[in-house]
Amino acid sequence: MSGSKNFKNLQDFSRRKKTKSRLAAALPVTALALALGALSVAAIAFFYSRGELLCYGDAAAHVNIARRIIDSRTPGWEQIGTVWLPLPHLLMVPFVRNDWMWQTGLAGAIPSGLCFVLGGIFLFLAARRVFASGAAAVAACLLVALNPNLLYLQSLPMTEAVFLAALAALLYFTVRYQQEQSLWCAAAAGVAALAGSLTRYEGWFVIPFTAVYFLLASKRRRWLAPLIFSLIAAAGPLWWLAHNWWYFGNALEFYNGPHSAKAINQRAMEAGMAPYPGDHEWGKAFFYFRSAVVVFAGLPLVWIAAAGALAAAVRRAFWPLVLLALPPVFYVMSIYSSGTPIFLPHLWPNSYYNTRYAMAALPLLAIAGGALVSLVPARLRTFAVVAVILAASAPWLLAPQPENWICWKESQVNSEARRAWTREAAEFLRAHRRPGDGFFTSFGDLTAIFQQAGIPLRDTLNDCNELHWTAAVLRPDLFLWEQWAVVQSGDAVATAIERTWKTGPRYDCVKTIAVKGAPVINIYRRVS
Repeated sequence: MSGSKNFKNLQDFSRRKKTKSRLAAALPVTALALALGALSVAAIAFFYSRGELLCYGDAAAHVNIARRIIDSRTPGWEQIGTVWLPLPHLLMVPFVRNDWMWQTGLAGAIPSGLCFVLGGIFLFLAARRVFASGAAAVAACLLVALNPNLLYLQSLPMTEAVFLAALAALLYFTVRYQQEQSLWCAAAAGVAALAGSLTRYEGWFVIPFTAVYFLLASKRRRWLAPLIFSLIAAAGPLWWLAHNWWYFGNALEFYNGPHSAKAINQRAMEAGMAPYPGDHEWGKAFFYFRSAVVVFAGLPLVWIAAAGALAAAVRRAFWPLVLLALPPVFYVMSIYSSGTPIFLPHLWPNSYYNTRYAMAALPLLAIAGGALVSLVPARLRTFAVVAVILAASAPWLLAPQPENWICWKESQVNSEARRAWTREAAEFLRAHRRPGDGFFTSFGDLTAIFQQAGIPLRDTLNDCNELHWTAAVLRPDLFLWEQWAVVQSGDAVATAIERTWKTGPRYDCVKTIAVKGAPVINIYRRVS
C-alpha cells in the first residue's frame, strides 16, 4: 500500500509539474498576444478617427467584393471574382453584413488586425524554436509589429496581414516538424500554406520549395510528410484554377484576363505609356524592389538584417532565411514579367504605386534581426533587444508623422481625387434618391459612391450581374429600367447611356463632377 501511495504521489507531482511548465510556457505568448492586440486596436482606432481606412482604392474594393457576396442582385459565390484570391474577402463576410462596418471599412480592418496578431505570435514561436532564445523571438516579433507601414496596412481591408499570419504559421510548423518529425505538423503546415495560397499569389510560389524541405527534413518515411503537406497545400491553387475555368472559361483568367495586372499594363502601354522600370530588366526589377524595401522597413533594419543573416548562417538556421526570402524573390520576378511595377517618389517616374509589395521582405528582415540577438551572451540579450528595436525604429522615432510612412503617403496621394468625387457624388445621391430607386453603373471605383451614400449594392445593376447588365448595355431600349445611371467617362455604361439618346429610354444628366486628375463622373436621371 505504501508503494502504491508513493507512486500515486509521484504521478500527481509529475502532473502538477507539467501543468506549471505549460502555464510558464503559455505566459509569454499570452502577454505577447495581448500586447499585439492592443497595438492593433490602437492603430485601427487612430486611422479610423482620421477617416483613412479606405484611402487605398484596393481597400475599398476588397470590402465591397465581400459585401457583394451577400448584397447584390445576384448574390452568391460567383461574386468572389477572379483576380484577387478569396480568403480575405471570406474573412470579411461576417462583418460586412453590418452597414456601418461596411461603410467605414471596419469590416475589413477587424479580420486584418486579428491576422496581424496571429502573424506576430507565430513569428515569435518560430523564432524561439529556431534560436532557442526568448529574447531573439521577441526581437523578431517586434521588428515586424512596430513597423508603421505594416501597422497602417493591418488597419485596412487589405491582404498583407492575412498573408503574414499564413507565412509565419508555415514557418513555425515546418521548423517544429524538423525538430519533432510529427506528421500533424506537416498537415498543419499544409493548412497554413493553403491559407497563404488563397490570400496572395506568392503563397503559390512557396509550396513546391516547402515540399522539398519536408522531403529533406524527414528522417523516416521520407515520402509521407511531403505527400501530406502537398495534398493539402496544392488544393488552393488547383481549386482557384478550377474556379476560374468554371466561371470564366479560362483557368488563367486571374493572370491574363481583362482585369489582370498584365492586361491593365498592356492597355496602358497601348495608350502610350512607356515600359515601367524593371519590365523585362532583371537589374532594375531588383533595384526597384530593394529601394522599396529600404523606404518601407528603414535603412537601419536592412543593415541589421544583413548582419543577422550571417548570424543565422552561424546558427545554421538556413531554412527560415530560405522560406522568408521566397516572397521577395517572387516580387522581383513579378516586376520583371507580370506587369506589376513599383513606383517610388525619388525614382523615375517619381510617383507612388505598389509600395506595399515591400512588405514581403519584412519577415525576412525581422527573423535575421532575431538571429543577431541570439548570438549575444544570454546576460546581455535584453539590452540587445532594446538596442536592435531602437536602431530599427530610428527613422520613425525621428520623424513620427504619417507623412513619412511610404504606404500611408501612397494611399493619401493617390486617393485625393477619387475621394473628392466619391464624396461629392455620394452627397448628391443621398440628397436626391428615393427609397427603392435603382442605379445603372459599373463595379469598381464607382461602387465606393454607393458605399459612402449607404445605398445597398442590390439597388445597383453593375457588371457583376452579368446577364442583365450585358443586356442593358447592348440593348438599353429593351432592358434598361433603372431610375439612375452613374458613369465614368468612357466606360461601358456611359456608352450605353449615349445609345439611349437615339433609342430611348431618356436620361438627363443632372450632375457632372470634374476633379483634377480624375475621369469625369456623370449622374443621369431617367425622365421617360
